[in-house]
Amino acid sequence: MDPARAAIYVDADACPVKDEIYRVAARYGLHVFVVANSVLNVPRETWIERVVVGDRLDEADDWIAERAGPGAVVVTADVPLAGRCVRAGATVLSPTGKPFSDASIGMALATRNLMQDLREAGLVTGGPKPFSARDRSAFLGALDQAVRRAAREAGKPRGAG
Repeated sequence: MDPARAAIYVDADACPVKDEIYRVAARYGLHVFVVANSVLNVPRETWIERVVVGDRLDEADDWIAERAGPGAVVVTADVPLAGRCVRAGATVLSPTGKPFSDASIGMALATRNLMQDLREAGLVTGGPKPFSARDRSAFLGALDQAVRRAAREAGKPRGAG
């Protein structure tokens, strides 16, 4: 597998599962790019790279999307970024372990847009439910599967399915 693409890209500003990502990456020997608009503390490991981008809107998303492709795993709660990465051939997971795919990204974008419209109209005021131990456990299992899937996908020619 191409080492430049055999990596996990983390949309890190609000990611609650960074420690879990580090554990799985260590097990599989993967490089982790922790991408954020501000400096975040990351473990001092040669295989964990902190990437601090500028504060331009979507700059972290752009950095990740430009590099994600077959063999890469992207962890993000940002649905538009997930869509870009899925289209590039990356394996994409939310921090709760929900996979994004060609089949699911359209509905995820529609739901995101609807919820944004409802919030702007004042009809929805609550945020997401608190992150739980069950979410963390589900993410760990999903990430393990995603890493194995990405490794398989990296070996396929583009467009093979």
